[in-house]
Amino acid sequence: MPRSTLTTPYTLLAAALFALSISACQPTTSDAYMSSTEDWSCQVQDSPFRYSACHINADVLGDKTDSPYSLQLFWQQTDGSEPLLTFDNLIDALPAQQNLAFAMNAGMYNESYAPIGYTVIEGKEIRALNTKEGGGNFHLLPNGVLWWDKDGKVQISESNALNTQLNSGRAQPWYATQSGPMLVIDGEIHPQFNPDSQSLKFRNGAGVCSDGSIQLVNSNEPVSFYQFASLFRDDLKCPNALFLDGGIASALYAPSIDKHDKKEMGVIIGVVVDTDN
Repeated sequence: MPRSTLTTPYTLLAAALFALSISACQPTTSDAYMSSTEDWSCQVQDSPFRYSACHINADVLGDKTDSPYSLQLFWQQTDGSEPLLTFDNLIDALPAQQNLAFAMNAGMYNESYAPIGYTVIEGKEIRALNTKEGGGNFHLLPNGVLWWDKDGKVQISESNALNTQLNSGRAQPWYATQSGPMLVIDGEIHPQFNPDSQSLKFRNGAGVCSDGSIQLVNSNEPVSFYQFASLFRDDLKCPNALFLDGGIASALYAPSIDKHDKKEMGVIIGVVVDTDN
């Protein structure tokens, strides 16, 4: 009998182990929802500096679509008693039929992890719009607001401009988070940014881009405000972009690129996948 047709205990064991290894590599239903799709994706890039970016197409958001995706802001536990603080706590708080595709720190907060700028969650105003002058990055004017209505139209507006819209009733945010400074304003980099600045920090921010996507970006190395803003304007083609936070507060959850920061934070922005939809 040819050697290739022999059946021995060793070959049976090897075949069984091979079958088990193939089975173990098959994605579970949950894993499938964590993988990138044509509607959203996350990636790591090395140029113009090393950064991680997740984007979702705006046309799959909003109550009027049949899409399973929603862009949401989160802050407190479901009973409203304590801040969520971490991505792990957010994941645990989601309903059983919902998965978190990706998420990011959504703005600056105080010592109690409460937002310091305008915040709206599911139509409820958590904190009023802050148009005062002051120190720190938040008050490096102009600052701005990342917001969207129930139809899922995502916008980044300069704070005073949004204040005018709110007062006239032309803006009705379903979700909103205020931070600062603005990075890109109608295609122009913030006028106070210095191209030669040596103030380098890890930074995260959001952009509404000309291809109809919303980009959430986390720098994987220290960069200046000007470098970070240039990425949004020149590489990602986002005519409006907003700095969310930086330093030790810069945090990203993106399992599709093996990113899961364990930091504590205030408000969180994330894309949720409803597996029942």
